Amino acid sequence: MMRLLPWLGVDGKPCFLDTDADGSSFLSRLADNLEAVQLGMSRDLLENVRKYTGERVPPESDLRAMVSHLCMALADVLRVAESRGERVPPPEEDDDADAVRLSQAVQSFTDRAIDRWNVS
Repeated sequence: MMRLLPWLGVDGKPCFLDTDADGSSFLSRLADNLEAVQLGMSRDLLENVRKYTGERVPPESDLRAMVSHLCMALADVLRVAESRGERVPPPEEDDDADAVRLSQAVQSFTDRAIDRWNVS
């Protein structure tokens, strides 16, 4: 099974790991830990931006820095979402029809978001 890793490879290209199904290899666990760190940092960044912009209108230089950091965090979060989405097994034929439609809608939304922002 190929897994999209939460870091970029050479020249900013996606990096993949050919891994076992249970994800117990060292690199799989390292990727899991890095994903958790990336998501936590993104959550903290969003909280700080909300607090900072809620108090006053920040100077333009601060806004530019915030937008830059938010874009990097969003790219990380989208890469994690894509990687995890690819590892979700397809729904069983016996599953509830609503669950199947929800899964398809989530995949469609993720695909459109990735295409729109051209995130690797």
